[in-house]
Amino acid sequence: MVQQKILVILGPTAVGKTELSLDLARQFGGEIISADSMQVYRGLDIGTAKPSPEERRAVVHHLVDVVDPDTPFNVADYVRLAEEVLAGLKSRKTTAILSGGTGLYIDALLQGFLFPDASADAAIRSELEQQAQRDPLSLFEDLKKVDPLSAKRLHPHDLRRIIRALEVYRRTGEPISLLQRRKAQEKRPYQPVYIGLWRDRPDLYARVNRRVDAMIQAGLVDEVAGLLKTYPEQPTALQALGYKEIACYLRGETTLEEAIERLKRDTRRYAKRQLSWFKRNRDIRWFNRTEITDERIKQEAQALWEPS
Repeated sequence: MVQQKILVILGPTAVGKTELSLDLARQFGGEIISADSMQVYRGLDIGTAKPSPEERRAVVHHLVDVVDPDTPFNVADYVRLAEEVLAGLKSRKTTAILSGGTGLYIDALLQGFLFPDASADAAIRSELEQQAQRDPLSLFEDLKKVDPLSAKRLHPHDLRRIIRALEVYRRTGEPISLLQRRKAQEKRPYQPVYIGLWRDRPDLYARVNRRVDAMIQAGLVDEVAGLLKTYPEQPTALQALGYKEIACYLRGETTLEEAIERLKRDTRRYAKRQLSWFKRNRDIRWFNRTEITDERIKQEAQALWEPS
């Protein structure tokens, strides 16, 4: 099997992935596939630092504005759609540039073993959630009977994952642990070339703070207010970073200044978690953007993409 090469640009929020991805897309004549779990939602523009209309006209972007905020969307949906995009790019002999900071989505697409058969069944999920309200520990007992391996690695109070495992079992008749082992043995049809971006911590955190200030100036408060009006039930998408903090302000639970400081703090913490996730992948070639110019990174990317 001839694997499809994919240029992967990853790193924490505010590190500068968008600018470099645009430059590399022009350099390689490629198209960008977003690997951001929140940019898939329509209307979540400012708070997700979605590429601007000008940037999207300059370079084709995929998997941006895919679903409405009240539409369920998970990692399995992302992988399915990304695979379709990659197949199209391959048929057109166009370079695929996967860019984003959602490590879960990137790993699930390129390594393929994280979430087998992860599509949801609303009826089964509702039934399990009702059982959780009546007798939460009974769910763990049920899991021990049908999937002892999963029960061994999950905490008895981790209801979300326990419900997920039981849902998969009821849908497929097979334990999720078995499906995960099978998935891990599959050979993915992709050959990723990883470029990781990071910055010295003071530099990165200063960029995070400036980004939040820029979002506020760009109208984040009005964006969140409009979304809350359209989606008063506040679906999962509106619990995202940047939206839940401003929503607290709009509900009168905090001042705007406090909401902004909380958003800056939470974004800095998120960037730290992103780096911790990515550092587990030893195939990533890391570049410190505090010290290395974009021109140097682009030269290195060319060398990695077309080794002599």
